[in-house]
Amino acid sequence: MNIDTPVLTPTPETMPAPRRIAFLTRGSAHGGITRLASPSDIGEKIKPFVFLDHAVVVPTGKPMFGFHPHSGIATLTTVLSGGISYADTTGKHGELPAGGLEWMKAGNGVWHDGNVLPGETVRLFQLWVALPPSQENSPPESQYISPDQVQRDGPVRVILGRYGSAASDIRAPEGINYFHVELSAGQTWRYVPPAGHNVAWLAIDKGRLNASGPIEAGQLAVFEESDGAPIEVQAEGATSFVIGSAIKHPYPLVLGYYSVHTNKDALAQGEAEIRRVGRDLAAQRRTAAA
Repeated sequence: MNIDTPVLTPTPETMPAPRRIAFLTRGSAHGGITRLASPSDIGEKIKPFVFLDHAVVVPTGKPMFGFHPHSGIATLTTVLSGGISYADTTGKHGELPAGGLEWMKAGNGVWHDGNVLPGETVRLFQLWVALPPSQENSPPESQYISPDQVQRDGPVRVILGRYGSAASDIRAPEGINYFHVELSAGQTWRYVPPAGHNVAWLAIDKGRLNASGPIEAGQLAVFEESDGAPIEVQAEGATSFVIGSAIKHPYPLVLGYYSVHTNKDALAQGEAEIRRVGRDLAAQRRTAAA
């Protein structure tokens, strides 16, 4: 005789308690850009997320970053308002409006640039994701995602990974979720990270949240490490924030000036390629100026 195995539905008594905030910071501000996490500090706590800038920049006509190199990581720019232009040494260039995404998998080495477009004040987050050994010295690859390509499920826009019925078009490493979430005043949101996602954090662009404690606009909150525990937030006013969860990057962070690798040999290879591409750029500029 076959006996069906009963399906156990979690109850409030058996569900894990929500993750608590383990660390809270406002970072360090330089003009309109606030550095919330770097590979040498908070990036160690939340890797593969190793760097996070929150920018609020008024258009001035001056370059925002200028051409600069990376290797060993992917950079991800999420434009929340205004617009930016972009160019990179994979040969791509163009403009991204509010809601657009720039994914630059630097791999073995790439140079790129981004500038504020005239008009509305630009608000954005720029994230660095540490790449696994199989990708840290791979050929560079860029993806520029228009606002209408970003899938949504309820209040969640999926930037990396998957949430509910929505998935990202970005070809990112496995085991990473990164969302842009917008909540109205008083609205609550509960996120259960996938199995193995022991790292989780969020950063607020506008508004205020309560998540086992208050989180203000401009702050980054790192949650305690856990596998299976949810994150629960309630908005106190209209609130816009980004949230990331992932399987923790199990490799050391070996740092160059604009590079993050898993070992010294991989870093040396990436920095050699950065120098080579830099020489090619300089030669192209000399030719153009002649």
